[in-house]
Amino acid sequence: MESTYGIHVHEDRQTREHRLVSQIANILHRGGKVLIPSFALGRAQEILLILDEHWKSHPELQNFPMYYASALAKKCMSVYETYTGAMNDRIKRISAVHNPFKFEWIQSIRGREDFDEKEPCVVIASPGMMQSGLSRELFELWCSDPKNGCIIAGYVVEGTLGKLILTEPTEITTLAGQKIPRRCTVDYVSFSAHTDFKQTTDFITALKPPQIILVHGEAAEMGRLKMGLNREFENTDYKFQIHTPGNTRSVSLNFRGEKTVKVVGTLAEKRPRDGEEFSGMLLKKSFTYTLADAKDIANVTDLPKTELTHRVSISYNGSLGNVANLMQDICSDVELTSETEAVFLGILRVKKEGPCLIVEWDGSALADMLSDALLGMLVHIQEDEPSDALPKQSWDDVSERRRYFDAVRQLLSEVYGADCITADEEQRTMKLDVKGKSAEIFTDDCKAVTADLGFRSSLYTYLARLYRSMYPVDFWCHTEAGLVI
Repeated sequence: MESTYGIHVHEDRQTREHRLVSQIANILHRGGKVLIPSFALGRAQEILLILDEHWKSHPELQNFPMYYASALAKKCMSVYETYTGAMNDRIKRISAVHNPFKFEWIQSIRGREDFDEKEPCVVIASPGMMQSGLSRELFELWCSDPKNGCIIAGYVVEGTLGKLILTEPTEITTLAGQKIPRRCTVDYVSFSAHTDFKQTTDFITALKPPQIILVHGEAAEMGRLKMGLNREFENTDYKFQIHTPGNTRSVSLNFRGEKTVKVVGTLAEKRPRDGEEFSGMLLKKSFTYTLADAKDIANVTDLPKTELTHRVSISYNGSLGNVANLMQDICSDVELTSETEAVFLGILRVKKEGPCLIVEWDGSALADMLSDALLGMLVHIQEDEPSDALPKQSWDDVSERRRYFDAVRQLLSEVYGADCITADEEQRTMKLDVKGKSAEIFTDDCKAVTADLGFRSSLYTYLARLYRSMYPVDFWCHTEAGLVI
């Protein structure tokens, strides 16, 4: 709600019009000039209509010229002339005979040079608060003569010359900074479109809103209106809260409304107990809510049900066992059904076909997340397993065999811990027990034997990578016959 006028109550229309024309006539008859500062849109047109009609019916005033000086008001006049059908009944009746905005007794001027300032006259000029422009210029020229008068016809805000002169100061400061006496009369006749206290209370009485936010008003007027509204409704059943925020301040209101949800399908087969929680899919149509199991959507609504199966093929030369072993860090349920097929969490199906890995799953939040993890891991794996069988070494130099054996033992100790390894240095073999998984490793053959395919694949990778890092080129073995490739 606007709080422009606080608890002020406007005079009725006829009283305001009578006061306006009476004050103008008094100033003219004493030989003075009348200045009416006015906004270019709305207020100017209203005052022009009142004065033109009054001059028409009062011949004794017709010798006093009237002017309106506002280029913007003149431009707006064509809009008013076009849309007379949107105005009140009185304007509609007049427009049926002639154009009410073609004024007979009022002339449009651009500035002071277009009229005689020496004779009594009426000038309606913008801006309405006289901060600058022609209205300020004329007031500074005319305010020192007690015969002249200024009539404020609309709302004026604090800090403007229009508001200042309502206090009737003895002098004012011009735009040039000079002090000049103020001897002219100053009157206030409000034709403002802002609501008064009575109009505000009538509006609130009709709507009875629980929250009222006061805006568009000075802090003092806003406070007076708040107290006035509280007094107005204090002896009634109507309860409300009034907010008076300052400029740039926000107001937060919390609205709580009851929502009724209709439970249908299998969820509705059993009568719920107090406090029991329901889990399902909440559907909203217009302002109604329905809760149903996802499996019943096709039966209780017009929504079609579609099952989406995803299938992705990615290039991968490694073994499926290695993938299964790595996926155990992500999910606990890893089932390696064969050397070429595996299932993760019962929802993600993986199959090795030649140089490709086929990943397939039915669309769901969990399956989508698991597939993203698997595919992301596959993209970053730097697989070093060769495409053929495990490498078969045939070196005869025992020192090289022992060197490779020691390197394997050191590597596996770093990965799984020394306590998990039982080594036979003479045979150059070792047994590995890790979390219920066992394997036997033969370093002379670069071979790992275990029932767990994933575990075997990981061990094989360690053996192959270590071998290639130690022997990056063709390995030459020393024999009695010489060098052997």
